[in-house]
Amino acid sequence: MKKQVSLLLIFLIILPVFAQAKPIEETIRVAFIRDGYLWLKMNGEEKKITHVGSKYTYQPQWSHDGKWVAYQVESKKEVSGESENPTELWVYNVETKKHKRIAIEGYNPQWSPVENLLAFKIGGVLNISNLDRFYNIALGVGDFGWYPDGRSFIAASGASLRPDGWTNPVLFKIGLERNLDASTSLTKNVTKLFTIPSELKKGNVSLLAIDATRFLFSPDGKWISFIVSPTASWSMDSDFVCIISSDGQHFEVIDETNGEGVAKWAPHLNRLGYIAGGGRIVFGFKNKNMKVTELPAFTSINLTPKYFAELGFTWKADHSLIVSRVKETEWSNDPKKRPDPSLFLIKIGNQQQAKITNPPRDFGDYNPSYLSSINKITWLRIKDVAEIKRDLWIADTDGKNAKLWIKNIREYNFFEDSSNKKSP
Repeated sequence: MKKQVSLLLIFLIILPVFAQAKPIEETIRVAFIRDGYLWLKMNGEEKKITHVGSKYTYQPQWSHDGKWVAYQVESKKEVSGESENPTELWVYNVETKKHKRIAIEGYNPQWSPVENLLAFKIGGVLNISNLDRFYNIALGVGDFGWYPDGRSFIAASGASLRPDGWTNPVLFKIGLERNLDASTSLTKNVTKLFTIPSELKKGNVSLLAIDATRFLFSPDGKWISFIVSPTASWSMDSDFVCIISSDGQHFEVIDETNGEGVAKWAPHLNRLGYIAGGGRIVFGFKNKNMKVTELPAFTSINLTPKYFAELGFTWKADHSLIVSRVKETEWSNDPKKRPDPSLFLIKIGNQQQAKITNPPRDFGDYNPSYLSSINKITWLRIKDVAEIKRDLWIADTDGKNAKLWIKNIREYNFFEDSSNKKSP
């Protein structure tokens, strides 16, 4: 009898846990574009939150606390200025369900990593909005990124063409006043960080340095990765992945990439991952290798086996990555003759690389993304890379229990509660 009572008590204790349990993917918020509208997926439900069809020209951006979504939409009104296709900036509050326009002409919205301040560009002017009004911060800015403390920016001023040739691109650190209303100068808090040489070389590859973009800080905040590119048409073929110390004292060219190149840091170690190799895909599915560079030693390893090429990647942990991989193949104008990628799991130091997805014939798996808070991977499954409709899939990190998560999705972005992140 006592044993039966004990079992009943245990059952009653754990019953609420089971009753409250939800599918783990419901803990992730997704902002995405579908058929010209902005949607949210929260608590397992999809909801359309804009109701006028528009052209969204930038990935939606979550605020640091997941309460706001910033989105950039092509303006339906004529706006005076230099922009041929002006875009408006809006924010949406997921709690009040209210939309608010931040700027009638703005682009490249980036939230502060620590508070609800939104930085963005209007022409060459860097601005910040506290969601009530916006402030001009600096002039002549190309791309930019927040410092991890949310009190400064790293920003680039691109090279310009003069009668005697191109000038140099320059990196700056731009500080913020604690009280934005008290700011009286657009130059007071600007410090030159580094002047990029006009010509960069790595091995037998050299390029003219025109712009610096895609700034990302290392986990310890001591290093910044970015992409240096030449003129726009040349950039489609060849860019450089570069590194600079956060104090501007150490600059290195790491490797060549192409116009779609992006570098990503490991979650906790100063390891930079990137897909090396110049040349756009229309020149062939080749010369695209997954590489990792360790800092501050600046030692690099190639993780791609012979006769394969990588199209995208995500870090799973400090010692493992997931890549979208194809067999090396020449380009074909016939989509059916192009290789379709699958996802592979790479463990650094382990020669075995496991294939973890098997898309159906004529479908490929692209754009892997690891969600650490639920220890899952997502990716796009696409029949033709140029196809407008594409589906978001989700699975365990070994590819098991794969399922369609969101149908017919374009640009998208995740919000993860950092306090809920799990160790893989």
